Amino acid sequence: MYLWENDVKMPEFSRLKGDTETEALIIGGGIAGIMCAYMLKNRGVKHLLVEGNRICSGTTRGTTAVITAQHGRIYTKLVKRFGKERAKTYLQANMEAVRKFEEMAEGIDCDFEKKPSYVYSRSDSRCLMVEAAVACELGADAHFTEDDGLPFETYGAVCFNDMAQFHPLKFLAGISRGLNIRENTFVEAVKGDTAYTESGKIKAEKIIFAAHYPFINTRGLYPLKLYQKRSFAIALENAPKLAGTYAEDSDRGIYLRNYKDILIVGGGDCRTGASDDGFRIVRRFAAEHFPEAQEKCAWAVQDCMSLDDVPYVGKYCLTEDNWYVITGFNEWGMTSAMNAAVVIADMVTGQENEFASAFETNRPMTSMQLLSNIGVTLKNFCVPGGRRCTHLGCRLNENTEENSWDCQCHGSRFDHKGHVTDNPAMKNIHQ
Repeated sequence: MYLWENDVKMPEFSRLKGDTETEALIIGGGIAGIMCAYMLKNRGVKHLLVEGNRICSGTTRGTTAVITAQHGRIYTKLVKRFGKERAKTYLQANMEAVRKFEEMAEGIDCDFEKKPSYVYSRSDSRCLMVEAAVACELGADAHFTEDDGLPFETYGAVCFNDMAQFHPLKFLAGISRGLNIRENTFVEAVKGDTAYTESGKIKAEKIIFAAHYPFINTRGLYPLKLYQKRSFAIALENAPKLAGTYAEDSDRGIYLRNYKDILIVGGGDCRTGASDDGFRIVRRFAAEHFPEAQEKCAWAVQDCMSLDDVPYVGKYCLTEDNWYVITGFNEWGMTSAMNAAVVIADMVTGQENEFASAFETNRPMTSMQLLSNIGVTLKNFCVPGGRRCTHLGCRLNENTEENSWDCQCHGSRFDHKGHVTDNPAMKNIHQ
């Protein structure tokens, strides 16, 4: 059960029937797709958003909804990989995204709150001190502190002031009303300027792929450029009220934020299909540090990870001029979705965007993560027998904790009956 679904009713939209035409087609009804449709509508663009299920029924309903330009310890990495100017552009884009959320939330009852965000460590402070110095040099209102307000021992944290949090589904319910949306409309294929559904064709001048993971494998090399992670969260009652939002500087570290009288505790992140102990890690942490708290609900969510910690936003590939893509949010979906929506809306309408260069999709691919992605794919593809993923044929791993079959290669998931629950797979398993 997802926390955000407890106190909001999302608007409902009818299924698309028959053929139609539009200027801009958005495929995918999560936060990225809805934000993109909203921005295009405000620019006077005739748009159509199609969602294969209900809007916000995927990763968006599982987000912790932290609105911050502090994406882990990212700025040290970006300066090293891309240089100071591009790292500064990424920071400025995300700071502007935080400001835009605050502006848009003024007219929506979505529990928007200004909060400092923290990246903390339970093992070392040196890297955090470096990150704070780099972020400040780039222009962030950031500092290192040993007084992070957490009720357990840490080695300090990097603090970004004036960040935020909100209720994501209340916000998206507010902005989705009035948009041209069709639910339960699954896109089976896209060729040129036409998308094909089970009930007809959609012809569009521009096509925007915002369905989490790009599902056209023959364009853009996304099966090499992306992998997926699972993250696990529980909502606790009778737990402390914290001063901000928190993320641990560790691969499987713990993140925390409050919502009203609830404390969200998450973590245990792992590559999809690689482990099934995420909930145990989170619950063990909660039992140790918040022994008086009671669990209200629990859920897991999936995120697309890029090769270099930066989303892919822009042209889908070099060969299709009218295709655009939004993917690879690296577990920081709120400001990434806002940035993506603005960049794509500007590209569709022919306007310059000062931040677009930070997210371009044809960036160099050379990285250790690329080699890891190739190695995992070869290992799982070449192993004989077992259930196979309908995406590219990799062997599936049984996930006993979530009662599913998961693909370690690209992150597709299937329930115990073989039905697709997470893309890029488009077809169920035939059992």
